[in-house]
Amino acid sequence: MLPKNKIIHGDCIEILKTFPENCFDLIFADPPYNLQLPKNRKLVRKDGSEVIPVSDQWDQFESYEDYDNFTQNWLKECQRVLKPTGTIWVMGMYHNIFRVGKIMQDLGIWFLNDVIWVKIDAMPNFNGRRFTNNHETLIWAVKNKNCKNYTFNFELLKKMNGGEQMKDTDWNFAICRGPERLKDENGIKAHPTQKPLKLIQQVLLTASNKGDLILDPFLGSGTTAVVAKALGRDWIGIEKEEKYLKLANNRIQGYGNEQQK
Repeated sequence: MLPKNKIIHGDCIEILKTFPENCFDLIFADPPYNLQLPKNRKLVRKDGSEVIPVSDQWDQFESYEDYDNFTQNWLKECQRVLKPTGTIWVMGMYHNIFRVGKIMQDLGIWFLNDVIWVKIDAMPNFNGRRFTNNHETLIWAVKNKNCKNYTFNFELLKKMNGGEQMKDTDWNFAICRGPERLKDENGIKAHPTQKPLKLIQQVLLTASNKGDLILDPFLGSGTTAVVAKALGRDWIGIEKEEKYLKLANNRIQGYGNEQQK
């Protein structure tokens, strides 16, 4: 029996190996981006305040080869456990999305779209040496080219988009700020790469239905679980970092209490 509506603590590759084939209707993966920020370099805003970068151990790899091996291993398992009628969504930025996309295609995963999340109020480029990075990419795919009957709620999306067919660039959502941004006891963001609820909501509304089983192999702050619960989907999350496991569990339990009030 799959442990539905629970977070499993551990390495996602090893845990995925314990799941049977063809059991998930939708997989949403927000993996490490391998940001490779310079060590001991401070990022400072115009007002002098410091930007806290992603410097956690889970986003650090020895080399591109190391990152590619990690990516191939978790993607191969996700491909195995995804239903032929299911879809997988993988997020990334210019740091990693091209490497991830190549590996997906090498595994025979079949692309449907690359969806662009345009980030409202994205962080500016502080040194004026590059364009402001204003988007992230979501690759939407099926497990192989023979998969035809995957879920795509076309009419619902059209209705959500004012009667117009939704484009892969119509995904405009603010980054996590204000009450949505989870913070620790010191007022510091509790997870460095927390994704907005509206983004995950649109993913699940696009390609799943009530009662479907959703997998997030990198659950982080628990956004996918919260959205799945709200939309009547079952879910399973995997999280390696114990501090994020506790954060996500508290958030999910808190959501249930808020709904009962």
